Formats: sequence, structure tokens, C-alpha cells
Amino acid sequence: MSVGDWFGVAENYVFLLIAAPMLFAAFRVVTSPNVVHAVLFLVAALAGSAALFLLLGAEFVAWTVVLVYIGAVVVLFLFGIMITRAPLGQEAELDHERRWPAALVALAVFVLLAGSMVATFENSEVTQNVGRTRDLAQSLFQRFVIPFEVVSVLLLAALIGGIVLARRDPVVPEESE
Repeated sequence: MSVGDWFGVAENYVFLLIAAPMLFAAFRVVTSPNVVHAVLFLVAALAGSAALFLLLGAEFVAWTVVLVYIGAVVVLFLFGIMITRAPLGQEAELDHERRWPAALVALAVFVLLAGSMVATFENSEVTQNVGRTRDLAQSLFQRFVIPFEVVSVLLLAALIGGIVLARRDPVVPEESE
């Protein structure tokens, strides 16, 4: 498929309409100096990914992204910010000294993933093989029930650990005799 053929398909314009703001929001997630703004940009990026899943015909995955990631994880981030009383705004001291190595690692991971995807699928056409939610549920809760439960226990342990670390015990003065 050539570039001219790609721009001849109407769905690709919808993809660009969704992907461009999503790319901007993802960039602002990691460059925003304000933590709350970064979380709001994360909401925009995740909403874009849900819209792309809808464009692919994977409604269940799209609504799962909306409910789980936007609805739960972002709220958890905001609660974590409020509980830990993280400094907000421009006055916060951020560690930007390791920004360029992190950017290079991210670029290397992107090139590796993109290269492996192109090498694996090359010119194969994506078929409109939309799976049913029932098949996904049977796969998750029959074949992958143990990993699913392990991940849920791991997430619970991480939540409890985050609360314990964020909780500040009052300092009790020692009595002198």
C-alpha cells in the first residue's frame, strides 16, 4: 500500500484526527511540570486510545480502557497526589537531569517495536475479524484465570503498600523523667 492509497481511505483521516491530539497529549504527560495537568493529559491520551479501539471495532476493549484506566487508575493517581501532598505547580523541583537518556531509551524501544511489527506483518492486510466479548471472557476466566488472579492480588498489594508509604504517623514526643 502506497502513501497515496493510504490517504484514499476515509478511516485513515479519522485515525489521524484521533492520533494527532493523542500524540500531543502523550508528549505533554511526560513534559508537564504540573502533576495534575500531567494526569489530565493522561486522561486525554487514554481517551484517544479508547477511540482508536472503537475505530478498530473492539468495543469491549475500548470501554474497558474507559472504565479501568480513565475511571480507576487516574482517580487513583489523583488520590495519591492528594494523600502524599505532592508539591503542585511551577515551584516544584523536578529532576530533569536524566531526561535525555530516558528519551533515548524510549526512542530505542519504539524503533525496536515498530521494526518488529513491520518485519512480522509486512504487507499483510488486517481483516475485520472482530471477536465477541463472550469469547474473550471464556479465554480470561478459563485459560488465564491464575494469571488474572495473580495480577489482581499484585495490584491489591501495590495499593496497600502505596497507602502505607503515603500515610504519615504523628510524631509522639518522648517523655523525659
